Amino acid sequence: MRSWFALYVRSHHEKIVEAQLVGKQQVVFLPMYSSRRKWADRWKTISLPLFPGYVFCQFEPEQRSSVLATSGVIDLVRAGAEPAPIASSELEAIRRVAASPLLVEPYANLVAGERVMMTGGPLNGLSGVIVEIRKSLRFVISVELLQRSVLVEIDREWVAPYQPVKRAYSQLIGPHLRAAS
Repeated sequence: MRSWFALYVRSHHEKIVEAQLVGKQQVVFLPMYSSRRKWADRWKTISLPLFPGYVFCQFEPEQRSSVLATSGVIDLVRAGAEPAPIASSELEAIRRVAASPLLVEPYANLVAGERVMMTGGPLNGLSGVIVEIRKSLRFVISVELLQRSVLVEIDREWVAPYQPVKRAYSQLIGPHLRAAS
């Protein structure tokens, strides 16, 4: 079965590795963001990887030799000796964030903050951590295996406290059960 894996690649080789893997008919995902940089004589907007040093690729673990033989690929991210697959739900969340019109930027590490659910806007339905930076609200989506996160600027109205389905269900039926006893 095909799973998503993170490939650890040489510094600043993410786009080259992506192009080579696409040439090998591999399913590849390289999330990017726009950053405005000052050059000596002007400002320029450039595209940079959201996860520097990593490219995501979907393949069967037994077929990894072709992927590892790609120029610029150092290794697969592993758990012990075995390649560690990434949950497709985490990559789908990153895909939605990267495709949204919202301001997106890499976020250095995981944050111990309040877990929230997006209830509006282009990221409706995603769960993540909320942080406040420079008086604006940001939403953090993480790829836990890499211990890397992405920070997205959001509107305050789009967020509600996170309630897992099981907890929400027990809160709904709880009063009825207490009344019956």
